[in-house]
Amino acid sequence: IICNLCLSLVLAGICSATTPFLLLGDILDCLPLDQCDKIFSFVEENVSTWKSNSFYTAGKNYLLRMCNDLLRRLSKSQNTVFCGRIQLFLARLFPLSEKSGLNLQSQFNLDNITVFNKNEQESTLGQRPTEEKEDGMEVEEGEMGDEEPGAPAPCSIPIDYNLYRKFWTLQDYFRNPVQCYEKFSWITFLKYSDETLAVFKSFKLDDMQASKRKLEELRTAGGDHVYFAKFLTSEKLMDLQLSDSNFRRHILLQYLVLFQYLKGQVKFKSSSCILNDDQCSWMEETTKLVYQLLKEIPPDGDKFATMVEHVLNTEENWNSWKNEGCPSFVKDRPVDDKPKRPTRKRQAPEDFLGKGPDRKVFMGNDNWDSLVMEFMPSLEDFFEEAIEQADPANMVENEYKVVHNSNYGWRALRLLSRRSPHFFQPTNQQFKSLADYLESMVIKLAKELPDLPSEEIKTGEEDDEDNSDTLLKESNDSNKLVSNQQMDEIAAKLGAQWKTLAGQLEIKAAEIREIETDSEDVDMQAKLLLVAWQDREGTQATVESLVTALNAAGFPKIADILNET
Repeated sequence: IICNLCLSLVLAGICSATTPFLLLGDILDCLPLDQCDKIFSFVEENVSTWKSNSFYTAGKNYLLRMCNDLLRRLSKSQNTVFCGRIQLFLARLFPLSEKSGLNLQSQFNLDNITVFNKNEQESTLGQRPTEEKEDGMEVEEGEMGDEEPGAPAPCSIPIDYNLYRKFWTLQDYFRNPVQCYEKFSWITFLKYSDETLAVFKSFKLDDMQASKRKLEELRTAGGDHVYFAKFLTSEKLMDLQLSDSNFRRHILLQYLVLFQYLKGQVKFKSSSCILNDDQCSWMEETTKLVYQLLKEIPPDGDKFATMVEHVLNTEENWNSWKNEGCPSFVKDRPVDDKPKRPTRKRQAPEDFLGKGPDRKVFMGNDNWDSLVMEFMPSLEDFFEEAIEQADPANMVENEYKVVHNSNYGWRALRLLSRRSPHFFQPTNQQFKSLADYLESMVIKLAKELPDLPSEEIKTGEEDDEDNSDTLLKESNDSNKLVSNQQMDEIAAKLGAQWKTLAGQLEIKAAEIREIETDSEDVDMQAKLLLVAWQDREGTQATVESLVTALNAAGFPKIADILNET
């Protein structure tokens, strides 16, 4: 009631828009978790209110901080549903392009370490009887109970410490896939994976009717959700885990996600992260094997495998969107697309249209081209005075030359466009004024027109021809875009000095702070700086532009390295 009253006061303009968020934050801080669940239901129901213009700008940061505080208090294993509700609420509140909810650098959760027994001396495997159950182990109905018909038998594969160690070591590669690009790590991953998948392939699972009945009873009774633990790495549970369909699906799905990252195009991947042909072929064969194993796992193996394939294909679209800098999905409507009202054309008067079947009015000579050419002077007559003034022997000062007359310049351009081919020819020369351009054209005309002094006038065309090839080569080199490998080399050379270059690249202070927040590694910060500049400039992010910025920032040696590459 108090929260609803507070919302009404904000809409009435009696209190500020931040008041409801401060009130909700204080309430959630004071209450225990079971009552926080009820209060958060109010927050979820009013998501449309928080997204309105009256509340969104003032309260989005408060809501984000409030949700993060709640997540820190909750247990990921005990309060899984509540944590999921908070994440879904944030996804509904913020747009897709919100940077706080995006893993822009494709970083991994390296703290997700799977702990298992790494001391073979303390292992109980190999001494444990395979036909008897462990004393003191409670077996849940439908998992191992011999009294249930259709229940799976204990794993027939001999499980020793060697298999146990290799199986759980694979979790370190799933946690940090970049290891697979290293030669020796890849060999270890390949060996352990072949042995693990061989176990899955040789030991098939039957359709567990008891487990299916148990799930159906939970659904019909409307009971609590089925909680599946992340990983339990006890040696005593190894044979039970190999017989569990959910556990197998979990492991096989990790393989598919890993392969998608290794083969995919990720913007922030290092240039050294490249797979060879043997690695690609092995992953293709293993991917087919994983999908085949998923289809064989009951219940509904085919349906589950098809759904996984669809989800991973959709994930490729999100990867492409992130590589493009996460552009907004909302497109502004162009102004010109507004529908125009049709207008009726007024009929011309009958006197103007004329009379007779053709209804034409003759207004004299229709041959306008011949009429224009009749009054247009020749190049010799028009430029005769300008050519004489261009001759150094006549010693005419620049301010008195006709090419400096604006009226003369306008008529000269009109005439050149009609009669001279030089008007449309490209040139590498740059002219500061119209008079400079006309003087250049006068020199060219003096060399072509007969009976006009041209011997002592320097044309300058030789220099143009000599420099054309060099200028063309330089322009082609300068138009090249900066590659990802070049950015990696420059970032490694810059290191902690990347902020000096940020000023020359016109990177704003807010973007610099965001780069410092995204990564603590100075080399990655330098790479983020270059990526931000490339995203902003687009096709203008050329080698020439970056070389100019490096020289201006005081890094001539790095600029020379970029020119060489």
